[in-house]
Amino acid sequence: MASKVVKKKTIEFNFSEKHKEYIRKCRECSYNVAEGAVRAGKTVDNIFAFAHELKTTPDRIHLATGSTVGNAKLNIGVCNGLGLEGIFRGQCHWGKYKDNEALFVKGPSTRWQQKIVIFAGGGKEDSYKKIRGNSYGMWIATEINLHHDKTIKEAFNRQLAAKRLKVFWDLNPDNPRAAIYSEYIDRYQKQQEAGEFPGGYNYMHCTIYDNINITPERLHEIESRYDINSIWYLRDIKGMRVVATGLIYRRFADAISTGSSTFEIQGKPTDLMEINLGIDFGGSGSGHSFTATAITRSYHNVVVLASEWIRCKDESGNQIEIDPQMLGDMFCNFVQKVLGQYGYITTVYADSAEQTLIAGIRSSLRHNGLGWIRVENALKAPINDRINAVLILMAQGRFWYVEGECNSLVNALCTAVWDPKELTKNVRLDDGTSDIDSLDSFEYTLERRISSLLNMGDEK
Repeated sequence: MASKVVKKKTIEFNFSEKHKEYIRKCRECSYNVAEGAVRAGKTVDNIFAFAHELKTTPDRIHLATGSTVGNAKLNIGVCNGLGLEGIFRGQCHWGKYKDNEALFVKGPSTRWQQKIVIFAGGGKEDSYKKIRGNSYGMWIATEINLHHDKTIKEAFNRQLAAKRLKVFWDLNPDNPRAAIYSEYIDRYQKQQEAGEFPGGYNYMHCTIYDNINITPERLHEIESRYDINSIWYLRDIKGMRVVATGLIYRRFADAISTGSSTFEIQGKPTDLMEINLGIDFGGSGSGHSFTATAITRSYHNVVVLASEWIRCKDESGNQIEIDPQMLGDMFCNFVQKVLGQYGYITTVYADSAEQTLIAGIRSSLRHNGLGWIRVENALKAPINDRINAVLILMAQGRFWYVEGECNSLVNALCTAVWDPKELTKNVRLDDGTSDIDSLDSFEYTLERRISSLLNMGDEK
C-alpha cells in the first residue's frame, strides 16, 4: 500500500495574464519558447508548465538542460523555491541515473508512476555525449542560446520516440543574427504563421515589467545595476535583441575624456579584504600585463591598485625577446611594489594557457624570497560575463582605481570596443589596436568573485 504524502507547504504562484496565457498555450503546443529580460518570470512559467505535463505524461524519462549541469539544477531544479523540487516536495529526491544527475519523482501527483528528469549541461561542444543513450519525452532548457548546436540537435533526436513530445525553452535576448533565431526560434514562428508547424508553436516575449511580483523598489534596484548605454541594459531590462557596437565601457571613457574623477581614488584605499594579482602573458602582437586589484569588506567595492603593461614589440614592429627569467624579475618588482604599499597579497591568478611561464613565475618568486605567494590558474570565465560584471560595478559606483598607478588599465578600458565584423555574436575586438592584455589580467583578479560581488540571485 502506498504511503501517504503530506505537503507541508504550498507554493504561491502569482502570474499576470500574459504569463497565464503563455502557460495555457503550453498545454496544446509541442514547442514553447519564452524570451525576455531578467526577472521576467519566463523560467518559472516553463517549470510550471513542464511540471503540469509531468504529472500525466506517459513517458518516463525527461531532460532538463542549462549551459552547465549546475545551471540546470539551480534554475530548473531549485529556482528560488519555485523549481521542480519545490513543486514536487515530498514526492521527489535527487540521485543518479546512468551517471547523470537526476530528479526522481513519484507520488500522488504522478499517480504513483515514477518520472525521471535528467539534468545535464549543454554549453560545450561535447556536451551532447552526456544525453545520449536515453529516449526523452519532454525537454526543458534554460538559456537555450548558450547551448551548443550539437546539444540541441542531439536532444531533438532523443525525442523521436516520445509519446507526448514537449519542448520548453527560455532565453535572454541575444544578437539578432544569432543562430538560435535563424535556425530555430524565428524559423518556427514563420512556419507557425504559415500553418506549417505540426504540433503547434507557442512563443512569448516578456520584460521585467510584465512580472507583477516585482515591486517598484525592487525594479529600481535591479535597473540601477546597469549602464543604460550597455547592451546588457537593452537586453536584460528592455528585453531587446541588440548588436553590440562601439565602446564597451562608454561611461568610464566619457569620465576620463572629460577629466572627471568619478572612478578615481586619491591616496591609499582602506577597508581592504583581499588583494589579488593577475598576469596575462603576451604573444605576437601583444604584451605582458600585471594588475593588482583589491576587494573591500563584504564584497562592496573593487579597487584597482596598480597595473603595468610590458610591450613585446618595438616602435618598428620588431619582436622584443623577454625570456622567462626577465619576465619573472619584472613581476617580482611589481609584487614588491604592491607589498610595499599594502603589506600583503592574497592570490596571484595567471593565464592558464602558459604553464611554462607560470612555472618561471613561481621560480622567480622563490628566488626572490617570495615563495609564500600562491600562484593559481586563472578561471578564464566567458569574456562577456567578465565585461558585464565590470559594467555593473561601474554603474553602481563600486569600481575604483588608484590615481596615477593604473595608467595601462585606464587606457585599456577607454579603448576597448566591440568587433564590428562579428555579425552573429558579440565579441570584444582583439586585433592589436587596443590593449586586451591589461583587460584580461584585470579580469583574472576578480572573475572568481563575480557571484559574491554582484550577489544578484536573479532568475534568468
